[in-house]
Amino acid sequence: MTSHIDTTLSLFFALATSNFTSINILFFFSLVFIIKCFFHCKSTIPGPTPLPIIGSMHLMSGLAHRKIAAAAQSCRANRLMAFSLGETRVIVTCSPDVAKDILNSSAFADRPVKESAYRLMFNRAIGFAPYGVYWRTLRRIAATHLFCPKQIKVSEGQRMVVSNQMVEMLTFLLHQQTSICVRDVLKRASLSNMMWSVFGRRYRLDSNDLESVELRKLVDEGYELLGILNWTDHLPWLADFDPQGIRSRCSKLVPKVNQFVKKIIDQHRAHPSPQLNADFTDVLLSLEGSDKLLEADMIAVLWEMIFRGTDTVAVLIEWILARLVLHVDVQSKVHEELDRVVGRSSQVMESDINNLEYLGAVVKEVLRLHPPGPLLSWARLAITDTTIDGHDVGAGTMAMVNMWAISRDPEIWKDPLEFQPERFLDGSLKDMSVMGSDLRLAPFGSGRRSCPGKNLGMTTVSFWVASLLQEFEFGTCEGVDLSEELKLSCEMANPLKVTLRPRRRPHCVCEA
Repeated sequence: MTSHIDTTLSLFFALATSNFTSINILFFFSLVFIIKCFFHCKSTIPGPTPLPIIGSMHLMSGLAHRKIAAAAQSCRANRLMAFSLGETRVIVTCSPDVAKDILNSSAFADRPVKESAYRLMFNRAIGFAPYGVYWRTLRRIAATHLFCPKQIKVSEGQRMVVSNQMVEMLTFLLHQQTSICVRDVLKRASLSNMMWSVFGRRYRLDSNDLESVELRKLVDEGYELLGILNWTDHLPWLADFDPQGIRSRCSKLVPKVNQFVKKIIDQHRAHPSPQLNADFTDVLLSLEGSDKLLEADMIAVLWEMIFRGTDTVAVLIEWILARLVLHVDVQSKVHEELDRVVGRSSQVMESDINNLEYLGAVVKEVLRLHPPGPLLSWARLAITDTTIDGHDVGAGTMAMVNMWAISRDPEIWKDPLEFQPERFLDGSLKDMSVMGSDLRLAPFGSGRRSCPGKNLGMTTVSFWVASLLQEFEFGTCEGVDLSEELKLSCEMANPLKVTLRPRRRPHCVCEA
């Protein structure tokens, strides 16, 4: 209840500091509340009773996936729950069957565009572009030139270089510090990998050159803005007041992004790369006919690729390492598998990954317990009236899937709160895919709007984790805190700090 009051008081305070008159406040609040109550009473879908004005916006603060799961349980909304975020109608499911209906329905082919996403240009990129010809063109271009199996194979050497630099950086830190915070290394590696693929830029991880430092700041600011619950998305009559300062911050960030990306595009125009060494910027510049993009659209697409491709990999690897530090027996089994399949004197190759079955089970189990996007990151938007699970759902309704709740449901999983990678080694779960075909575990979404880079992401995560574990035993002298913090992704609230013990002789590190 305290969080409900805090949210309401924050809203009142923001309005009180504006020049909004008391009469206008009373009129708007009364009108909105009456309309909201009318719609709530007509709904046949169970859900929490809305608070005046804000509805159930308190559910989206803090650890929203946990609050929504608790609300669904309290309302006995086992399959589908309805609530409101200000003036926005919302449905959410914790059922794989209902999730499949939503995610694969043509009625939910769009995403609700947050004000921050719109102002950060993401409405012209794959994630938020409206469903239609332009979106399909972007999706096809990305699938063909960045995410297809052939391109993933071509970029294998690049991931090897970044992996080796991670090992080198951790080895250096090992001799400088007793306890190492791995998050910074993982974020540097993820950003470096995407910069190489998208812009053709190659940085050493320990580099602090101005360009890489500037990009990290731009990405960090963008993450924070997109992760904030923006009141004006759901209370549009607040838009003129910008009570949280989000519009102001976006207005300052976008010119910097435009300048940064445009400079790189201009450099590519002046010095095009040979076809064999073409990066994604070269690809976009080479498009012709109906595929050719305006420069503003090109900037939006390139910015999104860097933005989305950096976060998930680093977040997921940190969770994996945290679990391996916490469960020493599991880490030992991964080391034993590496010794058996790869050999301790050899370096891990991506071709080894398919033979590392236990490591694959560990990755799946971490995705089950700690999905980076517990609410599948970004919701869906109904573009037409439709029916879900026997209930009428109107156009304009926002739909969410609580993958965190599904993957911890005792009706679906045996001992759901236990960390047991072995569950994926035999029986009906042995061949379970995490790519969207089985909604019991679909951390990257499903259907038209599933993550286009999921195969590349899983390849990168599995290979880098295997490489790190081949080189080191991970321990801790401070314990492991599994507390969560939900931003754009669900991160560890307290960065993981580890101790390292080398497992084999140093090998030659490839240069970027």
